Amino acid sequence: MSKRITRSLTLALAFVAVGALTSTAAATGRDLVRTDAGTVRGTVTDGHRTFQGIPFAAPPVGELRWKAPQPARPWTGVRDATKPGDRCAQAASVVGAGSESEDCLYLNVTTPAKPSYRPRPVMVWVHGGGFTSGAGSDYDVRRLASGGDAIVVTVNYRLGAFGFLGYPGLADSGVFGIEDQQAALRWVKRNAAAFGGDAHNVTLFGESAGGFSVCSHLASPLSAGLFDRAIIQSGPCTLSWPDGGFFPGVPAGSPFTSLSAAEQQGTAAGAGLGCHDVACLRALPVKSLLSLPISSPVYDTKVLPLDPARAVREGRFNRVPTIAGTTRDEARLFVAMFPDQPMTEQRYQELLRTAFGAKAPQVAAKYPTSAHGSPSMAFADAMTDRVWSCPQAETDRLLAARTRTFTYEFADRDAPALLPFPPDMKPGAAHGSELPYLSDLVGTDFKLTPEQQRLSAQMIGAWARFARVGDPGLQWHSGVLSLAPGAVEPVDLAAEHNCGFWAGIGV
Repeated sequence: MSKRITRSLTLALAFVAVGALTSTAAATGRDLVRTDAGTVRGTVTDGHRTFQGIPFAAPPVGELRWKAPQPARPWTGVRDATKPGDRCAQAASVVGAGSESEDCLYLNVTTPAKPSYRPRPVMVWVHGGGFTSGAGSDYDVRRLASGGDAIVVTVNYRLGAFGFLGYPGLADSGVFGIEDQQAALRWVKRNAAAFGGDAHNVTLFGESAGGFSVCSHLASPLSAGLFDRAIIQSGPCTLSWPDGGFFPGVPAGSPFTSLSAAEQQGTAAGAGLGCHDVACLRALPVKSLLSLPISSPVYDTKVLPLDPARAVREGRFNRVPTIAGTTRDEARLFVAMFPDQPMTEQRYQELLRTAFGAKAPQVAAKYPTSAHGSPSMAFADAMTDRVWSCPQAETDRLLAARTRTFTYEFADRDAPALLPFPPDMKPGAAHGSELPYLSDLVGTDFKLTPEQQRLSAQMIGAWARFARVGDPGLQWHSGVLSLAPGAVEPVDLAAEHNCGFWAGIGV
């Protein structure tokens, strides 16, 4: 995936942390929990307990750079778990601080404070950020844990070239970040009960890159049995984009890449740094590797034998109950970051020609500026339909044909904007806009109106109920459910997003 894509995807982060009381904790203190590697001391309030910075694997440094995650070293005494661990190595972005730390394989657990005499469902959150940025600690999941009566776990995983480098002869090429997530899921299986959770009722969920990660685990034979339900937010397993459709200059592609392509990319990237083998690359400082445009999970590997898009199309995936959905105006967030704002009509037509060639006039006629308010809005709405919503409709059909599937569209067009928008654009329900309804984003101060707070409570209730019993409730029994304040109701996703038109022109 290109550097520009990864910078764009940075804007969608995803979030949660978990924990719960147990007989062990009650016997030793509410802030103490014994894990399989040692005892941790967290933070307790009247409403919740949090345990942060718990290692679930050994630091992937030195010779462990670009190797499968290894077991964390046990400790004696009590480990402080009141602060998160380091963010995985990443460049600074508009939504988060940079990091040069490779010692980053930590997770966070948040639980309700009140003891429960029944094990609680466990929800494991995989953050977004284009596979290049973000951290589990970016998400304050106390509302989800307490309001949903669930254990919520948020995890870090290796990003960028550290997580997804492909190189000839390198074992586990291109899937280290996915393997980190699998290691975190195995940790949850071993330790859920210690926090009051049910190791046999684990829901894996994530947004954007986190959603594509969930697709990866659906497609990975090695993830079978590690989770029992799945929630995919803004990560359609069949997503793809045309030339320049994601960001100017970014060629056509998808979130996943083949092993052969990844090895070619890794070889070229290494040569650009003066390296012609992995040993040389392992000796380089973190800073020199941060700019490599490498961030796609790699298939044709033991972890991902198939492209996840192919896996769902062929029904070769782990069949667990699933919630899947997107936002009403996904692409507006990315178009808002395009250069040369505001977009002119001439630039809009150029972008259409790059993306669709001879069929550009048909797209321009379907999405005229006059009907969308500005050239930027017209292009964003076209890309929402082509890149996000119609692939989501396809993913929905494919999943529903083989497993119990609930589908949604987040449609609050007055949701808080994750970043400033150009004056000729309305944020609408852009990519990532549902996140503040499920958790609080650390470092932000989004204010929800009373109606939006009610929608937030409905969504938290639905996500948690799904985690508990495999059914989100509401009136969510057939078709796509539109989620908006005061208007949780069915919607025809394919009609709303002109999927018949896109199928007809075949681009």
